[in-house]
Amino acid sequence: MKATVSIRSVSKAYGATKVLDNVSLDIGAGEFLTLLGPSGSGKTTLLMVLAGFTRASSGSIKVTGVELLTMPPHQRDIGMVFQNYALFPHMSVAENVGYPLKLRGVEARERRRRVDAMLDVVQLAGYGERRIGALSGGQRQRVALARALVFEPRILLLDEPLSALDKQLRDRMQIEIRRLHERFGTTTINVTHDQQEALTMSDRIAIVNGGTLAQVGTPEEVYRRPRNRFVAQFMGETCMVPLRRDAHAAWFGDTRVALTPGRAGEMGEPGELWMALRPESLRIVETADDDSLCFDAVVKDHAYRGDAQIVYAGLADGHEVKVLMPPEPAASRGRRFAPGDRVKLGLPREDLVLVGEAA
Repeated sequence: MKATVSIRSVSKAYGATKVLDNVSLDIGAGEFLTLLGPSGSGKTTLLMVLAGFTRASSGSIKVTGVELLTMPPHQRDIGMVFQNYALFPHMSVAENVGYPLKLRGVEARERRRRVDAMLDVVQLAGYGERRIGALSGGQRQRVALARALVFEPRILLLDEPLSALDKQLRDRMQIEIRRLHERFGTTTINVTHDQQEALTMSDRIAIVNGGTLAQVGTPEEVYRRPRNRFVAQFMGETCMVPLRRDAHAAWFGDTRVALTPGRAGEMGEPGELWMALRPESLRIVETADDDSLCFDAVVKDHAYRGDAQIVYAGLADGHEVKVLMPPEPAASRGRRFAPGDRVKLGLPREDLVLVGEAA
């Protein structure tokens, strides 16, 4: 049965230090939610409270209406994949995957059938007799997933499950984990500090900062409509530049940035408005147009990445921005921007992101 999770006013303190501060969050049945935040933000502590390995100082967590915090970990019907996988090196692959079933008293023949079926799902059919030490990092990760899913838990917890993998394998496993989620429909809570991982895998993202939830929303919502400066700056490679403002407009240098009616009051007091400049939103343009904001800049550096050109440019106020451009067509291939070149940067108004210091 798919589980709903209701987290209410959960706090955790170590002495005078609050690691979680009155966190409340609802997670839908079958949802894939990622807790995203920098190191020390409290996201892993919240996961450990859910798992039962850390005791909350106060609050409530109910799963499909039943209080979880009073249950010992082994009674919570939760599967978990740890950051280091926590596999048993003295056991074979099949013994590792079947261990949760053995603990639950599943007889040997049925246990073997379910283990074989799960190894087939994670594309490790025929690996049952191998030792953990003979597996690659990606294969160990699949074993850990199989072990967490084999007993059909109501909730699956993932603690930085891809952090030990190289980039190419990490990208591939993001898609495979998402496919497994769609196949089983298990309510899944993932912890990561990797923004791209969260955007790729999640139905919703809960951004954690300083033990509180800075924003909860779909990947598109938290990326395109951040609620405050922290969220805007944390999501992607973003340069935040301050704007001068009043109730109707704001300025970056001599460039006027119009505020939509009613929007100014949502962004704090005058002087607390920031504009997010993201590499993929900026363009090097010949002239200004009505559909874009335009800024003068000086090229600081240039790099060729194969699938893109990267230009680093300095703005008049001293901020340095990164511009991600498509590769030049064959006819003009070899074009380079040299340090010291004066350019104009265009920001389409549809990509304009303005935020206050706090929501």
